[in-house]
Amino acid sequence: MVSQPHPISDTSPDSAGSDVLVIGGGVIGLAIAWRAAQRGMRVALADPEPGRGASHAAAGMLTPVAEAAYAERELFELGSLSLRRYPEFAAELADMTGRQVGYRQTGTLQVAYDADDMALLDEHALLRESFGVPTHRLTGRECRQAEPLLGPAIRGGLLVDDDASVDPRLLTAALLAAARSAGVTHLPYRVNRLITRGDRACGADLADGTAVSARQVVLAAGWASGAMAGLPDGAVPPLRPVKGQTVRLRPTAATRQAGPTPSLLTRTVRGLVQGSSVYLVPRDDGELVIGATQEEIGADLTVTAGGVWQLLRDSRALVPGITELELAESVAGLRPGTPDNAPVIGPSALPGLVLATGHFRAGVLLAPVTADLIAEFLRTGALPSAASPFSASRFARPDVTSSEPVPGAITARAGAGTWR
Repeated sequence: MVSQPHPISDTSPDSAGSDVLVIGGGVIGLAIAWRAAQRGMRVALADPEPGRGASHAAAGMLTPVAEAAYAERELFELGSLSLRRYPEFAAELADMTGRQVGYRQTGTLQVAYDADDMALLDEHALLRESFGVPTHRLTGRECRQAEPLLGPAIRGGLLVDDDASVDPRLLTAALLAAARSAGVTHLPYRVNRLITRGDRACGADLADGTAVSARQVVLAAGWASGAMAGLPDGAVPPLRPVKGQTVRLRPTAATRQAGPTPSLLTRTVRGLVQGSSVYLVPRDDGELVIGATQEEIGADLTVTAGGVWQLLRDSRALVPGITELELAESVAGLRPGTPDNAPVIGPSALPGLVLATGHFRAGVLLAPVTADLIAEFLRTGALPSAASPFSASRFARPDVTSSEPVPGAITARAGAGTWR
């Protein structure tokens, strides 16, 4: 059913509406709004609490190599492209807003707890080498030389020098400030329904009872993107919420009062502990972010004792000193997963509706490149080639009598792994 036209909200940039309405204020939506406004477009962004969804719970690892998996060459290449853009991206945000985003390019150390874990890590090294990425293998002793507070049981590891990390909470705050500075109008309301007219997306009804019009609508609402009212059938590929729990540790109050306290680690450590994945991401203020569970249980944000216990158990096996830190926070978020767990970037089957969702574990990593790709499409109507493997058309059902692949299709993969 086609939605009926509505009056334009007084909070719109002007009575003619916007060039672009971005629905969703996570790291992806905020970055798109900022980049689109920088290209001269009139942009509105609708979200009651920007930065409070999946971005709030994410650890902020920027690790395209460490996250690579079989049949993911396209995703690895997109992540690598985005990682190369991050230093300038972070510096530009700092220059424009005066806000740091916690960007640290200190590399990733992947470690194995026992012999079986080391065998899995060796397989991963072969995968990385097949992508043309050199692998630096370390013995257990060399791992402890790189990170002295690792436990004595570590069998060995792999070092990736180019990986980085960022603080997603600082990043979303800086992106919101930059977007506003560039002229983006923030509409602090939930979107109730997409408005279409003449079989084209042209705006949205807001929770305050008003509506905003736009020539193009970008749907960047994470896992909830596919459930929005007013969407025609098939306009958005299937999306599902994948729960992830993270834990934040910090030096105790007494330790902090004594002066600045360095983190237990100098770089991100990703570990396998008897087949279970865990990561520890250090911050400059001594905080450690530990994550993350991966739970296919629907839209549930409950922090469970079992989830916290699993993360603390495995991280303690790698870094025993975490037991001396204060438990500062435990939080759950919902990653947006597609059937192949790769993002959807570009136009939808509904004219006027552009998709930027389904980034699963890689939303923070892929924010710079996704924003550039979508902003370029919004400006020119042409989607850059880097986005073509991530078109929504790859989920179109092929004719059962045809042996031809779906255009833009990429190979589906299992959902195993940890949340970035």
